[in-house]
Amino acid sequence: MICFRLSFIETALSSQHVMSRYVSGAQRSPKLPEPGFYASGQSLASNITRYRYENGRRYHAYRDGSYYAPNDETYSNYETIVHHLWLLTLDDKLFLAPIENPQLVLDVGTGTGLWAVDMADYFPGAEIIGTDLSPTQTTTAPPNIRFEVDDACSEWTYPASYFDFVHVRGLTGCIRDWPYLYSQCYKHLKPGGWFEHLEFSVQTNANPASDVYADKMYTAFSSSILNVGEAHTGMTFRTVEYMKGFMVGAGFVDVEERKFVWPIGPWPKDAKLKDLGRWGERNWAEGVEGWVMALYTRVLGWTYQQVQQFVADFRSVIKDRKNHYWHEVRCVYGRKPFPHEIPATSSAEQPSAAEPMQTQ
Repeated sequence: MICFRLSFIETALSSQHVMSRYVSGAQRSPKLPEPGFYASGQSLASNITRYRYENGRRYHAYRDGSYYAPNDETYSNYETIVHHLWLLTLDDKLFLAPIENPQLVLDVGTGTGLWAVDMADYFPGAEIIGTDLSPTQTTTAPPNIRFEVDDACSEWTYPASYFDFVHVRGLTGCIRDWPYLYSQCYKHLKPGGWFEHLEFSVQTNANPASDVYADKMYTAFSSSILNVGEAHTGMTFRTVEYMKGFMVGAGFVDVEERKFVWPIGPWPKDAKLKDLGRWGERNWAEGVEGWVMALYTRVLGWTYQQVQQFVADFRSVIKDRKNHYWHEVRCVYGRKPFPHEIPATSSAEQPSAAEPMQTQ
């Protein structure tokens, strides 16, 4: 296994003018919804569904520009792949926290609502609420679920100590202040309630079998997201390594962290990892255009054609079976303590977004 080294591409990506003239890999050496279904904090007013259409993709209208990924059918199909990846990872479990019979469950950033719908089926006696910036969820769902158009980064309007379980998954790059979001989860959970957070890292690793050109392509991608994306969007793309620290800092107890690997391609010998790799390859190949289109055109000044060429070249690398890449995913969960468990002198200090807490 080797970690990526800084390349000339990665170094260039630290500036706003990165790769303003992308050259195709082919020119280099090959080595090189229905309104009645939504409840709401926000009604389905026309300003919520007046989406932005740009470079062949559709983006959120509510809080326009606050999130880099599209909300179109193509991205919805991609989210189905990610949901399946998580189910494979967790051995068909929807959660790892030791919850038994929750009555109120909140899914923050529900996306297409797949996890929320599965939870509603699994706990038919519970009320499941899914929130997102866009009303793109399925309209055929169990009666014990509702979706709300809302921004998780704003102050929540739910009562304090309200939910039994809060679930957050796949919001890397969507949140400016993770400690604040954690504090909202803590505030609105009942004492004894659980919070679970799952994310994947955008940084990849590889074994020595992978070539130099692939290394440069993966490095170009991760550097653009981590360096340029954070600097110009204000969102945080370094998430997995701080989740446990944020959870402890927010006041949660019985905090557990589980680490997993998502291979990119079916190269592992282990049967489960090989299956994860097949889906991991689809995750990257089908997700990459949505990840970079808005960022590269709006921030880096690339043309649509340049992005399409980069995506095509990167997909070729992703699908090249001689390259053995993988990235880490983590699941962290913790419990809100009961009043008698909180020391009288405790002053639950929240970690600063500018100075992330280090994990243990």
